[in-house]
Amino acid sequence: MKYLIGVDVGTSATKTVLFDEECHQVAEASAEYPLYQPQNGWAEQDPKDWEEAAASTIREVMAKSRVDKEDVVGMGLSGQMHGLVMLNEANEVIRPAIIWCDQRTAAECEEITAKVGRERLIEITANPALTGFTASKILWVRNHEPENYQACRHILLPKDYVRFAMTGEYATEVSDASGMQLLDVPHRCWSKEVLEKLEIDEALLPKVFESPEITGTITQEFAQRTGLSTNCVVAGGAGDNAAAAVGTGIVETGKAFTTIGTSGVVFAHTDRPLIDPKGRVHTFCCAVPGCWHVMGVTQAAGLSLKWFRENLAENMDYEAINQAIASVPRGSRRLIYLPYLMGERTPHLNPDCRGVFFGLSAMHTKADMLRSVMEGVSFSLLDCWDILREMKIEVKDMMACGGGSKSALWRQMLANMYGCPVKVGAEAGGAALGAAILGGVAAGVFEDVPSACRRFVGTTSVCQPKADANAFYAKEHEVYKKLYKSLEPCYAELAS
Repeated sequence: MKYLIGVDVGTSATKTVLFDEECHQVAEASAEYPLYQPQNGWAEQDPKDWEEAAASTIREVMAKSRVDKEDVVGMGLSGQMHGLVMLNEANEVIRPAIIWCDQRTAAECEEITAKVGRERLIEITANPALTGFTASKILWVRNHEPENYQACRHILLPKDYVRFAMTGEYATEVSDASGMQLLDVPHRCWSKEVLEKLEIDEALLPKVFESPEITGTITQEFAQRTGLSTNCVVAGGAGDNAAAAVGTGIVETGKAFTTIGTSGVVFAHTDRPLIDPKGRVHTFCCAVPGCWHVMGVTQAAGLSLKWFRENLAENMDYEAINQAIASVPRGSRRLIYLPYLMGERTPHLNPDCRGVFFGLSAMHTKADMLRSVMEGVSFSLLDCWDILREMKIEVKDMMACGGGSKSALWRQMLANMYGCPVKVGAEAGGAALGAAILGGVAAGVFEDVPSACRRFVGTTSVCQPKADANAFYAKEHEVYKKLYKSLEPCYAELAS
C-alpha cells in the first residue's frame, strides 16, 4: 500500500493528513500559531511557525500511523495565498511575513495601477491591484523598509517557504502564483512586462510549476525531523482554495464550491480564463493544468465568528453556538451584520470598510448576534455568487468546505440564500485531501487530477433550499447591500 500526505498551511493552523492510495484518511494532526497585528489593518506571521508546525504535524501523523516511511511516496502542499516571505542571501527570514488579510498597501496599489495601467493589469494578471496581493506588499517593503528590500534575495509565498524548508528548492506553482499580481494568468508564466514596469527583478522569484508536477524531494535534514523518506516527492501543490477545489472534486466545468475558513470564498471551475472587467472577482490558474477558476472572496468569514466567540461569547464551543442559534428565527430579529473586519474584496475592493451590527436593540441576545454573524457572512458570499451568475458562469453542483461547512445550520443558510442544493464532501480532507491528490499525481499513483477526483471524492449529505427562506433572504440581502452604499463615505472619513 502506498501513502500520500497533504499539508495545509492555514492562517490559524497547519493541518497535515496522511491518506492511503484509496484516499482514505489514516491519520491527521494540526498545530496552531499566532497572528500579529502591530497596527490597525496590518497582519503578520512568523514563517518559522509554519515550518515548525509542518514538521511537527508530519512527525505526529507518521508516529500515529506507524506507516513505513518508504511507503509514503508523495506529498502536496496547500496554503494561505498572497503572503510575502523574504529571504536574505543566507536563506534567513528578513522580516515577519505580511499575510493575505493585511491592508496597509493602498498607496502601493495606486502605484501599481499608475505604472501598469488598470486595464492592462487586468488583461495580464486578471485582477486589479489589490491590497491583499503580494506585489503591493513587495513595493511596500521597498518604499518603507529599503534596507530589508536591499537584503532580499528570494521571495516566496507561505506554503512555498515550507516547501523550501522541506526540499531546499525555490519553487511555486501557477495557482498560488496567480495571487501575486506578477503572473501572466492567461499564459501561466511570470509577466516580464509587469515585472519591468514595477522594477522587480525576476531573479527574486521562484520557478513556476503546474500543481501536479514534482518540485523536489525531501532533504535529509527534514527527513530526520519528520520520519519521512528522502525518496518522497513534493508536488507543486496549490493555493488553499485551488487545493480545496481538488479535495471537493471541483475540477470540471459546471462545478463550484463555497468555503468558510478564516476568509470565505465562492469558487467556480472554468476551462477558459474568464475575466470580470470590473475586477470584482479573481481569475486564477487552477490546479488542473490548462484550466482556471473564478472566485469571489470575503475577507472575514470564519474570522468574524472566531472574533465574536473570543471577545463576546466567552469562547463558547462551536457546537454550543449552533445549539444557541437554532431557536433564533431567520433574520436574527431584524439584526444585520456586515463582516468587514479586515476591509473587503468582493465586490467592494475596499480596504477601509469595517464591521457593523445594524439594528441592535435591547431585545437582542448573544444568540441573536451569533446568528446575525453567520447570516452576514452568508450575505457576503451571496454577493460573490451573484457576480458569477452575472458573468454567465453556470453552476450545477455546489459543494461546501472549510471549518464553517461542519455546521449543518450554516450549510442550510447558504442553500436557502443561493436557491440551490449545497453538498458536503464524503472525505473530511478539504484542502489537505486536494494537496495529497496532487502529490499522488506527481508520484505516479494517479493518472491525472480529474480522474482521481471522479474516483475518490464523493458526497455525504445535501441541504436542499427552502423557497420561503430564499424569498425572505432575497429581501434582506437588498437591505444588506444598501447598508454598504450608505456607509461607504463614512468608512473613508473614519480611515482618514
